[in-house]
Amino acid sequence: MKATDKQIGGSHYKDMTIQPVEYIHSNKLSFLEGNIVKYITRHRTKGGRADVEKALHYCELLLQLEYGVEEEAEPIVIVVPTAKRRGRPPGSKNKRKVK
Repeated sequence: MKATDKQIGGSHYKDMTIQPVEYIHSNKLSFLEGNIVKYITRHRTKGGRADVEKALHYCELLLQLEYGVEEEAEPIVIVVPTAKRRGRPPGSKNKRKVK
């Protein structure tokens, strides 16, 4: 069995079309870049918000170590649009009049 065919500690990578480790290795990414790819790829199936925060932290480390950015970055605000709902809001007392 190839090492890329097995996963230790879960299955969050096995169902992916391209496993992060294969992408990282093929593109010769650094440790920091590889961790960004790893954490952002798995956040929906494993760590959720914590994995996104880890990816952001590795982005900050990359900025500091590769580009000399010393100050802490401004907080990133992500605005997620809410789904538009049709009709009256739940609990609305305005009922449709029937003629």
